[in-house]
Amino acid sequence: MPLAPANQSQLIRAVQKDEYYQTFLKNSANEAFQTLAGSKSWLDWRKEVELLSDIAYFGLTTLLGYQTLGEEYVNIIQVDPSKRRIPTPARRGLFVVCHTFLPYFVDKLLVCLENELEGAQEPSCGVRRRQAAPGPWSLELWLRRCTRRAVGLLSEPQRKKCLPAVFVLQQTLTLLHRFHVALFYVSGMFYQLSKRTSAISYLRVSGPRSDDDGTIRSSYRLLGAVSLIQLLTTVCLQLNNFRQRQRARQEWKLYRNLTGSPQQTPKSRSSRTRCILCLEERRHPTSTPCGHLFCWECITEWCNTKAECPLCREKFQPHRLVYLRNYN
Repeated sequence: MPLAPANQSQLIRAVQKDEYYQTFLKNSANEAFQTLAGSKSWLDWRKEVELLSDIAYFGLTTLLGYQTLGEEYVNIIQVDPSKRRIPTPARRGLFVVCHTFLPYFVDKLLVCLENELEGAQEPSCGVRRRQAAPGPWSLELWLRRCTRRAVGLLSEPQRKKCLPAVFVLQQTLTLLHRFHVALFYVSGMFYQLSKRTSAISYLRVSGPRSDDDGTIRSSYRLLGAVSLIQLLTTVCLQLNNFRQRQRARQEWKLYRNLTGSPQQTPKSRSSRTRCILCLEERRHPTSTPCGHLFCWECITEWCNTKAECPLCREKFQPHRLVYLRNYN
């Protein structure tokens, strides 16, 4: 039976089919856990339940050497870099870890680090974080303790520099994912970063190579080129916005030094008047639906990338922001 490299459309259809069954498995697991443990426990452990569902799906298929339901749907098989053998158990295990546990771990780590840095800047956030404390056996509690010890070793200026760095790292991960997808459209290999990390590619079981395969690959290469141009434009716009914010911040500092009285120095000013996004005194105070205050420019720019509160992560639409006039 002849084997040929799988094209982009087959890989995308396989991933979409896998995501469909993963979603079905997650919903069933969430419903069962919520029924048995209650809604409060389900809210605390929802991410872990979804993680275990993904591990179960790929553990019972890829890790054991079988096709996933998506791979079976489009009739493709996994191969190692030699294109002659199926991946070894170690390579398949690396894929499962990178595809399921690693994104969960990185997301938890960045959230804990961001919360600890914000708590160091604004002590009033400590009450909120203690109320939302995780369970005693959760990974989040262990990460929170580690990040708290690490943040405690930093000085105040270092904490101020690290908080924007966390946001930049989050944006970088998003741009990296978009760049990887565009690269897949061009090359036709490794639709997922975990597949590229473990060097697992696909061959399809089919008849003689058809003319449609070349047409499909050419169309996806064009899509990849357009995606790369769009990504480059996005990066340039974000860099330009960053420079404008830095320039506006410097001008604001100069204006404050010229007009501010000695009693209104940053050290004597209450931290309650600071915006946690720019770490400066709030300009044009704006409230989110959950009640947290930010600069108008800072929170609107944040909502361009994430439609959620930077503090409590509550989702909301940008049009629900409330600009506070005559707020003192």
